[in-house]
Amino acid sequence: MADVHITARALSALLGPWRNDDAVAYRSLADRVRLLILDGRIPADTRLPAERDLAERLNVSRTTVTAAYRELRDNGFLESVRGSGSVAQLPGTRPGPDIARRSGYLDFSKAALPAIGAITGAATRAAERLPRYLDDFDYDTIGLPELRAAIADRYIEAGLPTSPDEIMVTLGAQHAIGLIARTHLSRGDRAVIEHPTYPHAHDALRSAGARLVPIPVTAENGWDAADLEYTLDNSSPTLAYLMPDFHNPTGASMPLDTRRRVCRAAARQGTVLVIDETTRDLDIDRPESFPPFAATDDVGAKIITVGSVGKTVWGGIRLGWIRADRGVIRKLVAARSIGDLGTPILEQLTVLEVLPEMPSILESRRAQLRATRDRLEELLGERYPYWEVPHVNGGLSTWVNLGVPVSSQLALAARNQGLLIASGPRFGIDGAFERFIRIPITYGLADTEQAIDALAVAWQSILRAPVPDSALLAEVV
Repeated sequence: MADVHITARALSALLGPWRNDDAVAYRSLADRVRLLILDGRIPADTRLPAERDLAERLNVSRTTVTAAYRELRDNGFLESVRGSGSVAQLPGTRPGPDIARRSGYLDFSKAALPAIGAITGAATRAAERLPRYLDDFDYDTIGLPELRAAIADRYIEAGLPTSPDEIMVTLGAQHAIGLIARTHLSRGDRAVIEHPTYPHAHDALRSAGARLVPIPVTAENGWDAADLEYTLDNSSPTLAYLMPDFHNPTGASMPLDTRRRVCRAAARQGTVLVIDETTRDLDIDRPESFPPFAATDDVGAKIITVGSVGKTVWGGIRLGWIRADRGVIRKLVAARSIGDLGTPILEQLTVLEVLPEMPSILESRRAQLRATRDRLEELLGERYPYWEVPHVNGGLSTWVNLGVPVSSQLALAARNQGLLIASGPRFGIDGAFERFIRIPITYGLADTEQAIDALAVAWQSILRAPVPDSALLAEVV
């Protein structure tokens, strides 16, 4: 426990302008650290800085830090561990999963769809097929041949010729991203990453020792093609992680011409493009049809594609895949055993049963996402006409501009109303995006309406206090 620690300097950077003039200093500090733990920017089991070190870094009295830590302990966010000091934790997480539901919170911190109805039947049929594999497979580091063939067939149908030996089955998309980062990055290598971005990809690249080079993405305009091309040409990154279809969290989709320009710039620099297509199939009404990203490459760029059933079928099925050339697949398979010994056979068989049903599954997902998106946009438009709410054509969420840098305050206030929601800085680097909040479109209508009711109360509660001066956050928003 507490193998990971955060320095006083790093915590100070994450805290940003944490003082609230309407609260005593220790409570403002405790509130900000609490949000960082809830958001995952301070992971559970992370050792916090010593009180004296943090007090010196923040230029406050040690008494202030001591009182803040005490309040966090009293509320279950810190634990005192002999030899490790103060260690972050989530209240009630020892033991057992599903804390939010059991403790009565509506959890909008995740943008994920519930399981499809067909998953039970698929799992039952998979179990019936399992005896055929008991003698032949145990540790499967690359994936069942028939599953890799089925995944390759889906790429072929989408317009991208693919062989089964260009597919590796993984323990979900996050496992795939981490494995790619570990095998393709050395400490100090530059890695381009979108800003904002999928936070767990950011964590994986940083854990591999990469120096991150952010490129902006907005809900309104997506990527600036010239800026992206310039960044690739002038920073000579080893790797670039991109989510070109229904980008998380903005919902933007990258135009075909921009995709081609990215491929050409990456080919010039020898940059490996890691393309996250886990949200690609979540199309509601996008006016233009896009093939898989790698199908737009006409110059031989190095492209590694990540896919998953976690966003379309169910997050409880921990299964994803990597599509890459054969040499890359061999390299990944050889390196995999350091972290794990393969993907469970039963889950692979379950996905094999599900894949033929994907057209009807995606059609039902499209209807579900459309209904929630339309209702969410209607509610936000009625209650918050001054918020900027982009219209998304698919994906998992909408990236709302609050107009003022109070996202962290709003997330904390929402928790007091029984709603867990991720603040904007969870998707940024070093505290960025305090003006934004991600609202998922993956929940049912009743839950969505309840969440907006909770947000309304939370919003009114923070408006009763002075809004922080936007100039304080100009460099990070």
